[in-house]
Amino acid sequence: MDLREPHADQLHHPQPAVAHPSPRRSDRRAGPHRSPETGLAFNPRVDRYGMVAVRVCRYSVPVRYIGRTVHVLLRSSEVVVFHGRTEIARHPRLTTKVLDHFLEVLLAKPGALAGSEALDQARRTGTFTPAHDAFWSATKHTLGESEGTKALVHVLLLHRHLQHRDVVAGVQAALAAGACTADVVALEARKAAETEGRSPTVTVTVPLPEPVAPPQLPLPSLTERRTARLPPDQRPLPALERWDQLLHHRPGRDPR
Repeated sequence: MDLREPHADQLHHPQPAVAHPSPRRSDRRAGPHRSPETGLAFNPRVDRYGMVAVRVCRYSVPVRYIGRTVHVLLRSSEVVVFHGRTEIARHPRLTTKVLDHFLEVLLAKPGALAGSEALDQARRTGTFTPAHDAFWSATKHTLGESEGTKALVHVLLLHRHLQHRDVVAGVQAALAAGACTADVVALEARKAAETEGRSPTVTVTVPLPEPVAPPQLPLPSLTERRTARLPPDQRPLPALERWDQLLHHRPGRDPR
């Protein structure tokens, strides 16, 4: 028990009791409970091709966001892209390193292809076939390690606009002919597609919507539009009789 005299301020100004809200009550006011987000957050910049780089993979976004910084949420099975609070794209997460994403880099640094993880995964998935390996060995034997790898990369770039089986057929035909160049592979790949009666280039499988014809509106006349807005002209027509005196005037002579 405290036997000391109370302070004067305590006698004349008692402190009122203040009710402190409990954390649980504030949580209930904020709204329903939400589970915490477990994804990884990134803030990449959209490049000029409308792509964002997340880890070693690239994902597309609408082209109107080119040059802007977006917020990317990397989850276990999907990638969600936001601009501000608006979701602008959602893609399945790529869990493997796609060899096609590194082809432009490999043209400048061809030595990075051998032993890379992307190449190993392409072999396991069947994208990089034994025909590609045979072509690579032949080009390295003919052109050397660096230039032979660049020739292989040019062949891999053909997969972007040609069917995979057509490119493989072109590689096999080039090996049989002993001409291990990307131009020969492209030519033989197109021949293989035309032999089966298909288009050699990769086409869109989703049907495109019919183009909307513009409405047939009458072409407005600018003269009629101006005439409708101007008040009627009440002035008399100009007289030209006095202008005839200029016809009889000679230079150096006073008309008076």
